[in-house]
Amino acid sequence: MKDIDRNVILDLLPLYLAGEVSPETQALVEEYLASDPELAETAELAAAMQQRAAEIPVPIQVEDQMEAYREAQRRIQQRTLVWGAFIAVGILSLLGLALLAYLMVASVP
Repeated sequence: MKDIDRNVILDLLPLYLAGEVSPETQALVEEYLASDPELAETAELAAAMQQRAAEIPVPIQVEDQMEAYREAQRRIQQRTLVWGAFIAVGILSLLGLALLAYLMVASVP
Protein backbone atom coordinates (compact mmCIF):
# COMPACT_ATOMS: atom_id res chain seq x y z
CA MET A 1 0.00 0.00 0.00
CA LYS A 2 1.24 3.47 -0.84
CA ASP A 3 1.88 5.84 2.00
CA ILE A 4 -1.50 7.62 2.14
CA ASP A 5 -2.18 10.41 4.58
CA ARG A 6 -4.96 9.72 7.09
CA ASN A 7 -6.59 13.06 6.18
CA VAL A 8 -7.07 11.84 2.60
CA ILE A 9 -8.96 8.81 3.90
CA LEU A 10 -10.98 11.06 6.22
CA ASP A 11 -11.90 13.19 3.21
CA LEU A 12 -12.96 10.10 1.27
CA LEU A 13 -14.80 8.43 4.13
CA PRO A 14 -18.19 10.18 3.70
CA LEU A 15 -18.24 9.30 0.00
CA TYR A 16 -17.11 5.75 0.79
CA LEU A 17 -19.89 5.32 3.38
CA ALA A 18 -22.45 6.68 0.91
CA GLY A 19 -21.28 4.16 -1.69
CA GLU A 20 -20.33 6.89 -4.13
CA VAL A 21 -16.72 5.98 -4.84
CA SER A 22 -15.12 3.98 -7.60
CA PRO A 23 -14.16 0.36 -6.91
CA GLU A 24 -10.50 1.40 -6.80
CA THR A 25 -11.17 4.08 -4.17
CA GLN A 26 -13.32 1.64 -2.21
CA ALA A 27 -10.48 -0.87 -2.19
CA LEU A 28 -8.03 1.83 -1.14
CA VAL A 29 -10.22 2.98 1.78
CA GLU A 30 -10.88 -0.61 2.90
CA GLU A 31 -7.20 -1.40 2.77
CA TYR A 32 -6.41 1.66 4.88
CA LEU A 33 -9.21 0.83 7.37
CA ALA A 34 -7.76 -2.66 7.74
CA SER A 35 -4.49 -1.09 8.88
CA ASP A 36 -6.08 1.54 11.17
CA PRO A 37 -8.47 -0.09 13.68
CA GLU A 38 -9.34 3.23 15.32
CA LEU A 39 -10.48 4.77 12.04
CA ALA A 40 -12.23 1.52 11.10
CA GLU A 41 -14.25 1.73 14.32
CA THR A 42 -15.08 5.37 13.57
CA ALA A 43 -16.21 4.35 10.08
CA GLU A 44 -18.44 1.60 11.53
CA LEU A 45 -20.04 4.07 13.93
CA ALA A 46 -20.58 6.57 11.12
CA ALA A 47 -22.18 3.86 8.95
CA ALA A 48 -24.49 2.88 11.82
CA MET A 49 -25.50 6.50 12.35
CA GLN A 50 -26.16 6.89 8.61
CA GLN A 51 -28.37 3.82 8.68
CA ARG A 52 -30.33 5.15 11.68
CA ALA A 53 -30.65 8.55 10.02
CA ALA A 54 -32.20 6.89 6.97
CA GLU A 55 -34.89 5.41 9.24
CA ILE A 56 -35.96 8.81 10.57
CA PRO A 57 -39.24 9.86 8.96
CA VAL A 58 -39.13 12.89 6.73
CA PRO A 59 -41.24 15.78 8.03
CA ILE A 60 -44.37 16.35 6.00
CA GLN A 61 -44.70 19.39 3.80
CA VAL A 62 -47.02 22.31 4.56
CA GLU A 63 -49.27 21.32 1.65
CA ASP A 64 -49.65 17.82 3.09
CA GLN A 65 -50.43 19.28 6.52
CA MET A 66 -53.11 21.54 5.02
CA GLU A 67 -54.63 18.62 3.09
CA ALA A 68 -54.78 16.55 6.29
CA TYR A 69 -56.35 19.51 8.11
CA ARG A 70 -59.01 19.92 5.40
CA GLU A 71 -59.75 16.20 5.47
CA ALA A 72 -60.13 16.30 9.26
CA GLN A 73 -62.50 19.27 8.99
CA ARG A 74 -64.56 17.45 6.35
CA ARG A 75 -64.85 14.36 8.54
CA ILE A 76 -65.81 16.43 11.58
CA GLN A 77 -68.55 18.14 9.55
CA GLN A 78 -69.84 14.78 8.31
CA ARG A 79 -69.85 13.39 11.84
CA THR A 80 -71.69 16.45 13.12
CA LEU A 81 -74.33 16.13 10.39
CA VAL A 82 -74.83 12.41 11.06
CA TRP A 83 -75.18 12.95 14.81
CA GLY A 84 -77.52 15.88 14.17
CA ALA A 85 -79.66 13.67 11.95
CA PHE A 86 -79.75 10.90 14.60
CA ILE A 87 -80.75 13.39 17.29
CA ALA A 88 -83.42 14.96 15.06
CA VAL A 89 -84.89 11.56 14.21
CA GLY A 90 -84.84 10.61 17.89
CA ILE A 91 -86.60 13.81 18.95
CA LEU A 92 -89.19 13.51 16.16
CA SER A 93 -89.80 9.88 17.14
CA LEU A 94 -90.37 10.86 20.76
CA LEU A 95 -92.71 13.68 19.73
CA GLY A 96 -94.58 11.29 17.44
CA LEU A 97 -94.96 8.77 20.26
CA ALA A 98 -96.07 11.49 22.65
CA LEU A 99 -98.65 12.72 20.12
CA LEU A 100 -99.86 9.18 19.50
CA ALA A 101 -100.19 8.58 23.25
CA TYR A 102 -102.09 11.88 23.64
CA LEU A 103 -104.45 10.99 20.81
CA MET A 104 -105.08 7.54 22.30
CA VAL A 105 -105.78 9.00 25.72
CA ALA A 106 -107.98 11.76 24.28
CA SER A 107 -110.05 9.31 22.26
CA VAL A 108 -110.92 7.14 25.27
CA PRO A 109 -114.40 8.09 26.53
